[in-house]
Amino acid sequence: MDPTLAVVEAGDGLTGGHVLVLLPFSTILPGEFPARDALLAVLSSKEMKPGDLSRTPVSVDAGALYCFVMPDPSSPVFSIHSLMREALEPLLAEHPETIDIFVASGTRPDLAERALYCAWVNGMPLPVFRKKGEDKPLSGIRLHGAQPACGTAARAAGNNLCRMLTSLPGNALDPAAYRKRIRDLAASHGWEIAEYDYETLKQMGAGAFCAVAQGSPARDAAIVHLVYRGSASKKVALVGKGICFDTGGHNLKSARGMQGMHEDMNGSAVALGILLSATLSGLEVCIECYLAIAENHMSPAAYRQNDIVTALDGTTIEIVHTDAEGRMVLADALVLAARAAPDLIVDFSTLTGSMATALGSRYSGILGNRQPLVDLAVLSGKLCGERLCAFPFDEDYDKDLESDVADIRQCTMEGEADHILAARFLSRFVDDRPWLHIDLSASKHKGGLGAVGTDITGFGVSWGMEFLQEWLRKW
Repeated sequence: MDPTLAVVEAGDGLTGGHVLVLLPFSTILPGEFPARDALLAVLSSKEMKPGDLSRTPVSVDAGALYCFVMPDPSSPVFSIHSLMREALEPLLAEHPETIDIFVASGTRPDLAERALYCAWVNGMPLPVFRKKGEDKPLSGIRLHGAQPACGTAARAAGNNLCRMLTSLPGNALDPAAYRKRIRDLAASHGWEIAEYDYETLKQMGAGAFCAVAQGSPARDAAIVHLVYRGSASKKVALVGKGICFDTGGHNLKSARGMQGMHEDMNGSAVALGILLSATLSGLEVCIECYLAIAENHMSPAAYRQNDIVTALDGTTIEIVHTDAEGRMVLADALVLAARAAPDLIVDFSTLTGSMATALGSRYSGILGNRQPLVDLAVLSGKLCGERLCAFPFDEDYDKDLESDVADIRQCTMEGEADHILAARFLSRFVDDRPWLHIDLSASKHKGGLGAVGTDITGFGVSWGMEFLQEWLRKW
């Protein structure tokens, strides 16, 4: 499935049967726009005022299906995206080949971009494996009254790639198949690629990663290194957790806890989505991706509680719980990333249940070792509609990770504040370089979230692009 779409050049008039009409925020309707009389009739029959379109979109069948919406530009971007998605739902529910977006005179151009983004991401159905096959993706968007920006298309393509990969079941995206897909993407987009397989990592001394990977008889795990050289002036490392299936290991998850664990590679998919978006938009930065791809199996060879393993930087780790595998594979990937001396490291992972307990699935959590970067990250979330909440990162949390037999404990048995302890653990492996950790509690939200209508949200891709652009401007 191709996770990209094309914007069709708009002609003089509307030619399709599915039209989204964006109206400028006002208490009165503008003088001219398609199906104006039909809208007035429906508003009258429902005893609605024009301003009500800022809260409730209205659909009208007037030869074509029209959906009208009047976003309030002062609303949070998240709310605007949610409203746009609601307006698009009846149009996309009919699975048209193309839709028209008509931007009435006086509408702010940024609102047209947000509508275009919402149409793009919701126009791609996720993979299904039914006899009747998949729904057809939207193949074209005709934009009237505004000019599309290339960054919108790039962000949508990155989100679509992330969601497509995350939705694939474990038997369709095991580590070997995932690595093959990444090689194909690298060839298509001109990325440099190197794969550190299990045996190579073992010889290098990456004991944290190998402790998790050794439970799989396939020995197909690897840390995949990708490079996009958009510029030589600034270098960013993106690190992603790519656990293609997580049983919990010897600390076996329950059936309920194991449901959906093929999505535990979402952090790596977010990093890939950002890399694709940056490439398509020509972002002027060098990006190096380190994707920690493995499975966490229960087997006679799997790592166990009380094992002592040595990470790539020589840090010894006391294993407390085998289901805390994400921080193990990320530890060695972060060491590799830090050795390349980037200006910034950002890691992405569906890491802890305690983050989901703290926030639910509407926000993701962020921690980091530079407060100005954390502040910028939270601001970037507000600007793009992918919301982040910052958590404490004080050094005294480290006391809970003290070990009598190793340099550090992997986690605690109690699990209290595990999202903070996990971040404190990871911070040991970044060589004190500027670093942010995103715990993706919003990677999945029933019914969709913000701009995205599928349960799998692709959260983090749009944020990553917004943040990198802000960071490049201010640092």
